[in-house]
Order: sequence, then structure tokens, then C-alpha cells
Amino acid sequence: MNGAGHRLTLGVFMFIVLAHWAEHLVQAAQIWAFNQPRPQARGVLGQFYPWLVSSELLHYGYAIVMLIGLFALRDGFVGRARTWWTVALAIQFWHHIEHLLLLIQAQTHNYLFGAAVPTSILQYFYPRVELHLFYNTIVFVPMVVAMYFHLRPKDAERELTVCTCARELVRV
Repeated sequence: MNGAGHRLTLGVFMFIVLAHWAEHLVQAAQIWAFNQPRPQARGVLGQFYPWLVSSELLHYGYAIVMLIGLFALRDGFVGRARTWWTVALAIQFWHHIEHLLLLIQAQTHNYLFGAAVPTSILQYFYPRVELHLFYNTIVFVPMVVAMYFHLRPKDAERELTVCTCARELVRV
């Protein structure tokens, strides 16, 4: 996965990440640009499958997939790219904790802060749609920076790289 198959695995993983982030962007646009009430702003898939938006198990599952993907693909990165990928991993770890808290509350019906619904720690201060758009953005940005450095390694980094992702590109 971090050798010859790194490029394909990374491409599939990035597609999943982008699709998820796009759902958050559509949901935000539905609220802010199209003035839909929050309960009706469900992204693209949520319009056809409304249960997706309220499924804490599904959201936690995605948080775990992200965490596992970031961890599993990390060994394919070196130097500057690895630093940025690790930043994304650390942020996603916290995002995963927030989703774990939401899942536990949904299963036990014991909600934090006396809320009527599952509530994450930072959700106490920020609305859920904006918070999770923010989380997904601050995980995605260092991933993009890592990808940039991964595909354009310095000569010293290129010699340490075991994958073939940057081999077709001109040396920087």
C-alpha cells in the first residue's frame, strides 16, 4: 500500500475525502446560499437518504475510515510531506474523539451539557454544520499540502521515498 500501490490507494482515499467534504460544502450552501432550514439541509445524498444525516454510527464510521487511512498511508510520506500528513492525522484524531462522543450519546441517550440531542464538546460553542465543515476543512488542507510536497519531493526526500507517486514528475 505504501510502495507501488501508494498512488492508487492514495487516489481512492482522496476521492472518498473529497466526496465527503463536498457533502459538507453542499450542506453549508443549502443553509447559507439557499436559505434552507437546517433540518432540510442534508447535502446531496441526504436528500435521497435522509437517515444518513442523523446516523451517528455512519459519521463515526467515516471518522474511523479517515483516521485509519491517514495512519495507514503515512509511511508512504517522507520529509515535509510526512510532517503535513501527520498534522492532518492529529487533527483527525480529535475529530474522531468528537464523533465517538456523539456516537456514545446517541447509543445511551445521555447527552452532554443537558442538550436534547447528541452534542460534541466544541458543538457547545459552534453550530454542528459549521463545526464539522471546519473540522473537515482543517483536516483536508494539510492533506493537500502533504500531497503537494509528496508529488514534488526535494532530491533528498525522493531518495527516501519508497512509493512511485512522484517518479513520473520532473525533478524539482
